Amino acid sequence: RLRDTPEDICLEATANAIALHPARPLLAAGDVDGDVYLYSYSCTEGENRQLWSSGHHLKSCRDVAFSQDGQKLFTVSKDKSIHVLTVEEGRLETRFPKAHGSALNCVLPIDNHIFATGDDDGALKVWDLRKGNAVLEARQQEEYISAMAVDGNGKILLTASGDGTLGVFNVKRRRFELLSEPQNGDLTSVVLLKRGKKVACGSSEGTIYLFNWDGFGAASDRFALRAESVDCVVPVTDSIVCVGSLDGVIRAVNILPNRVLGCVGQHLGEPIEQLALAPGGQLLASCAHDQKVKFWDVSALGGLVVDDYRRKKKKGGPLRALSSKAAGSGEDFFADLRDEAEPEAAAGSDSD
Repeated sequence: RLRDTPEDICLEATANAIALHPARPLLAAGDVDGDVYLYSYSCTEGENRQLWSSGHHLKSCRDVAFSQDGQKLFTVSKDKSIHVLTVEEGRLETRFPKAHGSALNCVLPIDNHIFATGDDDGALKVWDLRKGNAVLEARQQEEYISAMAVDGNGKILLTASGDGTLGVFNVKRRRFELLSEPQNGDLTSVVLLKRGKKVACGSSEGTIYLFNWDGFGAASDRFALRAESVDCVVPVTDSIVCVGSLDGVIRAVNILPNRVLGCVGQHLGEPIEQLALAPGGQLLASCAHDQKVKFWDVSALGGLVVDDYRRKKKKGGPLRALSSKAAGSGEDFFADLRDEAEPEAAAGSDSD
């Protein structure tokens, strides 16, 4: 039987991180016990499969990421190590045991040979697999590096930190460029939007900060969601992002004009750890403290048109449900969630 989305994947421990393969229906997950799993997922009922698991990390696996060619899987851990596994068998290909001086928090492949890692003390390293060592080491930020992003040319690397700053590094020239002024709260995520002209950062205060590409010193705009926090952000289109929060709700948010469009899905009352978008942009995966990976249909978001005109609307309406599995109406747990959703603004979704 065909479903709109794959069935939930149930894990033995809470997943800190998930990643979706750039070309195939494969999902990698790293959990708090240090184990890494690879699953194949399918919209056919009963067809989700665990392909392999790896228990090489001694402590919690904090982040996982596929290489751009999809042949390698990078994993980083609280045990300060980086592992590079083959996607086909889960074989450990390369290992950097004491890669950083403190626990690693995130990893970002930049091309098929270069990747970056960030740790709990604000240290960034850029590695070259061909040389087998770090080609750039910097510690410009005071707190943990929560997330990283790189431009389309693999030249400028951005790091979001718990000290509220956005760091800018030039990978090609192997140097630090600048640090933004600190924002309120921890910066928890960083993504590129508007064809690379805008950068959006989520914060622990529930605000999205926007930066112009050529103006990283200060935020150009800010958008306060009525959410406890913005813990993870993934771009779905050039203007629409999905954000995960402490309250377990996945919101779709349009950037410039800034609108909360509605609810894509939810892990009931469980903080969301990470979001990942499948190739083609039709499916979104999420993991939370309920030890489940869930899938959401986000195909409708691509057709939403949000105009600048903002009708007067009573504050405090329920979040609009944007997928069949999203709680949005009836007697459900989230029916009393209140947000500044602007459903009228997205009404012309069938036009170009």
